[in-house]
Amino acid sequence: MIFLYTFLLRIYSLGITIASPFNKKARLWSSGRRKVFENLKNSHIGKRPVIWIHTASLGEFEQGRPIIERIKTIYSDHHILLTFFSPSGYEVRKNYKGADFISYLPLDTIGNARKFISIVKPQMVIFVKYEFWFNYINELYKQKIPLLFVSVIFRPSQIFFKPIGFWFAKQLNKISYLFVQNNISIKLLQNIGISHSEISGDTRFDRVIEIKNEDVSFPIIESYVLKSKILVGGSTWSQGEAIIYDLLEKSNLDFKYIIAPHLIGDDHINDILKRFKKYNPVRYSKANKSNMKNCKVLIIDEIGFLSKLYRYADVAYVGGGFGAGIHNLLEASTYGIPVLFGPNHKRFKEAIDLQNLEVGFSISSYKEAKEILTKLMTDRKFYEKCSQVSQQYVIENSGATDVVISKVKEFIVASKGVI
Repeated sequence: MIFLYTFLLRIYSLGITIASPFNKKARLWSSGRRKVFENLKNSHIGKRPVIWIHTASLGEFEQGRPIIERIKTIYSDHHILLTFFSPSGYEVRKNYKGADFISYLPLDTIGNARKFISIVKPQMVIFVKYEFWFNYINELYKQKIPLLFVSVIFRPSQIFFKPIGFWFAKQLNKISYLFVQNNISIKLLQNIGISHSEISGDTRFDRVIEIKNEDVSFPIIESYVLKSKILVGGSTWSQGEAIIYDLLEKSNLDFKYIIAPHLIGDDHINDILKRFKKYNPVRYSKANKSNMKNCKVLIIDEIGFLSKLYRYADVAYVGGGFGAGIHNLLEASTYGIPVLFGPNHKRFKEAIDLQNLEVGFSISSYKEAKEILTKLMTDRKFYEKCSQVSQQYVIENSGATDVVISKVKEFIVASKGVI
């Protein structure tokens, strides 16, 4: 099975290579991996004990960031290696100061896994959430290098729990320890004979609290906000942007809007500018006090600070729920603001939780968005309840980082004999 798995990954890689002349993300994915081994060999990595953390992309990086920074503080005599699978993570965080070396992860082949690990010689490895790369897992297991998975959610639909998934389930036994987010995940693992796991919760709760407590200021945005009611559209796609347009066009809700689209290429930004033309939209990169006087829509055309913008919001719409799935709701909820999101959210625990608490609202249309926003803006007690419950939900679910770090200490002790 391992050879079939590796063969399919090679086909996947070939497809990306073929697409790379026509697709920027594919091009970055391919070109970024060309000199990984050479760069590692020329780096200082390995001159101290190495703790390697791997994340898929930007969202998983934010999930793992509290752990990275805690490890950096506790184990200052170690090197931190951070790897990414996706360009959307690597390109944004390649200059992150919390790691000593940042790289793409080479394709998960037997040879690459063996070569990568032989160069890095990690003392411990942490994979965040869903990065099940089985050749790396197998090589770490063979070399008796501890591998922890954090903030994982398992679902019955995953191949590990299917009759045809015996081989994949067996690979999970090669992982040293699994930190999962909920009791369902624990039970699923127990059903396939895996007991080296525990519920830690989701480290994203710790991260969004950290972000909320950061002392930051955005003067341009503050001059735009003033005393207005603000709706922030975070990580939006076209369907959500269409609903925001209808709110401007058809409702009497007196909002100013900040739209931070998921894609910030010129094509998509220009589409947004065209859609909202009559409302004097302004790109953040070109904003000033003069051109924002009559602006009703501020478009964020830079990456990396959406999570901090929610502090200016009275309510948020978080995108993705009309496609593959919603983006990060917790970044908004930590500020005590109600959140709206699209209908495709059933795989996201925090969306279900917020709905059950009646502080998160699934919408499928302009009509539904208008209805809930009108209630939020006209019923002060309802809004204040949403605000209080949202913040409390984040606080009550924090602490996963402490749980993970306790186990990290155990494995470090076991591998080197001292703390």
